[in-house]
Amino acid sequence: MKRKRWINFGFQAGALVLAFLISSLILVAAGVPPFQAYAAIIKGALGSAKNIEYLLISWSPLLLTTAGVLITFSAGMWNIGVEGQMTLGAIFTTWVMRLLQDSSLPPGLILVFGILAGVAGGAIWAGLAGALKTFGGVNEIFGGLGLNFVSTALTIYLVFGPWKRPGVGSMSGTQPFGRELWLPSLPNMELSAWSLGLSILVVVVVYFLLRGTHFGLRLKAVGRNMKAAYLMGVPTWQYSMFAFLLCGAFVGLAGAIQVTAVYHRLLPNVSGGFGFLGLLVAMLINYQAIWAAPVAFFFAMINTGSIQLQIVYKLASSFAGVLQSLLVLLVLLGEGARQRLLKKPWD
Repeated sequence: MKRKRWINFGFQAGALVLAFLISSLILVAAGVPPFQAYAAIIKGALGSAKNIEYLLISWSPLLLTTAGVLITFSAGMWNIGVEGQMTLGAIFTTWVMRLLQDSSLPPGLILVFGILAGVAGGAIWAGLAGALKTFGGVNEIFGGLGLNFVSTALTIYLVFGPWKRPGVGSMSGTQPFGRELWLPSLPNMELSAWSLGLSILVVVVVYFLLRGTHFGLRLKAVGRNMKAAYLMGVPTWQYSMFAFLLCGAFVGLAGAIQVTAVYHRLLPNVSGGFGFLGLLVAMLINYQAIWAAPVAFFFAMINTGSIQLQIVYKLASSFAGVLQSLLVLLVLLGEGARQRLLKKPWD
């Protein structure tokens, strides 16, 4: 057993080293010293209190999308539509808050209704992808990607159409909500303790849900072998649909947080790519929820810190995506190689 753990660790460590080696070669080809570039990323993420604040702001929605994806992955479903589900969460939140902002309701209650609407919006959009898969036979990958395009088009229509700023539509989004409709932030900071706390709470809930509950065990059974689970009496399509709905609810919460705690309005690109990034994190941690928070934090570090590359070295900040994708790709390839060489599954 001890030897097996060391072998597993060796394959994982080798994949990480190889990812950084290839990234370093890319940096050299671009004329950027690799070690200085990595130092700049770390400084950009952790170099000041303000940088750490922005890091935590990015970590929050990434935690939620990762937690949601872990649910559908456990059920054997590739929910690629998380970007659209996050966007619909933001749209529903904006819609409800626009409806209620001039009402006599207390601002705190309007915020609660707005966030709940975001949760419902994400769940509805995910449920649509799940229904296409369950009842229409449409692969969830194609259904999810198609719904992503629809959600993007809907956002652009709203921002430049019915919800446009007075007199003009703008890529800067809809009219910002009044400060009384912002999620409370920490003193002299933009970071909301509410958004961060909700995100951490969701990850903890998903960890315990998948670790040993009756629901989690049945969900994993459906993901491992749907036919066998059905023969054992597990209501498979119901669990598949519930996995989509639960994932959509968590991802929709991320969209609601983007509206109420980060941008305070609806933007054309309100999801910020956190849906796809959550997919990468979930794959990298091999669907083990216990690693969700630290790995998501590491990815958020790369995401926020890479802005320094553009400032200091005039290198596109998209290098963060290259490094993140390489990490996931090589870890997955390393796992495949390990299984072929050892003929044993990775614990």
